[in-house]
Formats: sequence, structure tokens, C-alpha cells
Amino acid sequence: MITGHTSVIAHIGFPTETFKAPMIYNPYFEKHDIDTIVVPMGCRSEDFAAFLPAIFSLTNIRGALITMPHKVAVLGLLDAVSTTAAISGACNAVKRTEDGKLVGDMFDGEGFARGVERKGQAIKGKDILVVGSGGVGSAIAASLAARAPRSLKLFDVNLAMAEALGARLSRHYPALDVIVGSKDPDGCDIVVNATPLGMKAGDPMPMDITRIAPTAFVGEVVLKKETTAFLDAAIQRGCRVQVGLDMLFEQIPAYLEFFGFPTTTADELRAVATIRY
Repeated sequence: MITGHTSVIAHIGFPTETFKAPMIYNPYFEKHDIDTIVVPMGCRSEDFAAFLPAIFSLTNIRGALITMPHKVAVLGLLDAVSTTAAISGACNAVKRTEDGKLVGDMFDGEGFARGVERKGQAIKGKDILVVGSGGVGSAIAASLAARAPRSLKLFDVNLAMAEALGARLSRHYPALDVIVGSKDPDGCDIVVNATPLGMKAGDPMPMDITRIAPTAFVGEVVLKKETTAFLDAAIQRGCRVQVGLDMLFEQIPAYLEFFGFPTTTADELRAVATIRY
């Protein structure tokens, strides 16, 4: 029941059709009698700079979830960001402090890394490939780097983006072997598609599937459906996989803490979620 007391978490991005967060947060809030609602808000890139400060002028705004295509652009609109967001070059959560400042953090990478570890895949000392150096790819790379892998390969069709991410990682993790410019998964223990490829039928594969070892752990960020063509191909090769929704479930407890709510577990969120495609 929405009342005059209800607070709002804005879920801002474009397009909104693939948003899954409202189908996770809202059943959880209802179960625990938390008078807050997550509302999808479709905002195009050209409108975002004006929209974000406007939405935070509302007196009942609790915070905002930021998704594609705004995760990078939002940094320039904030008063302060976390270390993770600074390394990632992107942000996916914003709140307003008591003194009116807008502060941001980034939880995509932490959610992805927690999911990998919960499935029993070690990250420390492993060779990793992350394809995609945008907001989510940068966040995943930053969180994986914090867990001391042996090497981290970065690829993006925009080479400058991958190089910039590599430079930030090397600055903060000088012992890490950072390799930029190759999307060859051969020899990698963990392989990540952090691009939008897979959201549309007929999208090309983000890398050469035949070069992925059957022993590799393969992760995906696309939320369009439970498994993408990329993950289906990895499964056929015998790989263990992580679907895009796993990253989402694992990061929501961190979001809740950021917005000032009691934390929970990914398992509880899965139990109450009403995911539809």
C-alpha cells in the first residue's frame, strides 16, 4: 500500500524494460513492512543531467539506483564518491546526506565477486578476462582486482576506455598484471561478459567461445533472461556459469545498507522475488 508516508527509491536508466530490481526490492519491502517503493524511471541520456538533481529535490526520495546508460555520466553530478566508484569510473547508487550532498557508490562489482565466491570459485591467484570496460565492466574489474588475481585482461571495442581502466587499476594495484587489448579467453580461469551483447536476439558473441576452457568459470551481466546465448554456449562446453541476476541478488544487501535499511541475504531476496521476463 502506497501512502503519503511512502519513500521512493528511483531506478533510473533507459530503456526500463529489462529492469529487474523492482521485482526484488518491492516484495522484500512488503514482506518486512518497509514503507518504501522502487520505481523504474526511464530517462534518456540527454535529459539525465537535469533529471538527477530534480529527483533529489523531492522530500520523500530515499535514494536512486543508477543503471545504463548513466553509470559513468552520474559521477560528474555528485559531490563525493566512494573509492570503489572512483576506481570503477562509474556509480550505481546515489543518496542525499543530511547536509544536502549527493554521494555515490558502486556495487555491481562487489555483487559479481560475491556471487563467484559463493559458487566456490576462487579469485585470488587466478587469470581473468573481462570484456567490456564501461560502468559495469569497470566495477567488476575493480572488485576482482581487490581480491588479488594473478592477471586481469581487459578488452573493449573502445580501446581508450580499456586503457584508462587499466591505468586506474595499475595505479591502485601495482602488483597486478594488467593486460589491455585482447579478448582471447584462452588460459583464463574466469571469463566475464560485461557488455550489453546478449540483450537482443542475434547479437554476436562477446568473444570466441571455442577458446574458453571447459574448466573456466564464465560470468554474465545481461539481465534480459535467465541464461543468454553466451552462457548457453559456455554450459555446452562444460563451464560453470553465473547468470546476470546472480550479480543483482548479491549486491542488493549492500545497497540496502547504503540506503540505511537493515541488511539481508541473497537467499532471502530470491525467496520473495517475483522475477518476470
